Amino acid sequence: MPPIEIGSGGPQAARALGAVEARIARNPAGTAKSAPAASQSPVTVSDALDPGSAPVDADRVAEIRKAIEKGTYPILPAKIADAMIAAGILLRSEK
Repeated sequence: MPPIEIGSGGPQAARALGAVEARIARNPAGTAKSAPAASQSPVTVSDALDPGSAPVDADRVAEIRKAIEKGTYPILPAKIADAMIAAGILLRSEK
C-alpha cells in the first residue's frame, strides 16, 4: 500500500518533490523571508588568524631529498627511535 500524505486538500498519494516544489512546500505562502542585502555588513578577515608561511628551509629539504635519491642519507635507527619516543611523550602530555 503506498504512503499517504494528508494535507488541506485531503489524502493524496505520496510523490517525489523537485527542487522548486520543495521550496514551495517549505514556504507555502511563496514569500521571500531573506533580509535585504543593504542591511548586511561585509565580512572582514582578521590578519591575526593568518598562520603565515611554514618555517621550512627549502635548501635543506632539497639537500636531504638529493641524498635520499643517491642513497647516501645516513639512517641512524637509534636517532629515529629516540625521536619517535619523544613525539609519543609530547603527544600524550597535557599542555
